[in-house]
Amino acid sequence: MERKWLPLTAVLGAAAVAVVTASVWPEGGEEPLPQSLCHGALSRVTAELIDDGKGGEVGTDEWATRGSTTDYAVFRGCRVLRADPDDDDHPRGVAQLIIADTRAAPYRKKGSVPLGAGFKGWARPDSARVTLPAGCAARMGSTAPYITASLEVPSQDEERSAERGEARPVVADTARRTNATVMREVATRLAERYDCAG
Repeated sequence: MERKWLPLTAVLGAAAVAVVTASVWPEGGEEPLPQSLCHGALSRVTAELIDDGKGGEVGTDEWATRGSTTDYAVFRGCRVLRADPDDDDHPRGVAQLIIADTRAAPYRKKGSVPLGAGFKGWARPDSARVTLPAGCAARMGSTAPYITASLEVPSQDEERSAERGEARPVVADTARRTNATVMREVATRLAERYDCAG
């Protein structure tokens, strides 16, 4: 697995450009930090939006596998991590993104909102899903009719928080908007990368 550590961008909007530009070239002649994460599906700035309310530097663990004809032909995973200031060796997983082929048609999950015009998918505070445009499956090496990207954000799971007697770390509407933003970028970047935009 490849782990990439990134500085947390605290300022968004116009100021984010300056922060990101400054952080591309670390002091001391080190290598530039990666701008593209999760198999090219996310930018650093968007990955930094996913948070569990505890902060910490952003990193990712990424993996991929290609199965036999009875398995997934496309299966790529990415965990978005946050560093613990007290324990750099054990970062927290704040989200997981899975990109995989499927024969299941797109659907809408209860309690979700659509991603917006031009996107087949939905978002909730704790999860989101998007189906890539037609043609992406073949371009990515699959005979399945669809490629989907699924996001899980465990810290925003309402039932899990209730069991622990905790409140969600991020307001539900904010988390939902963040997840929708993440999935729109995932769909856009992958469609551009594989030249299968609808």
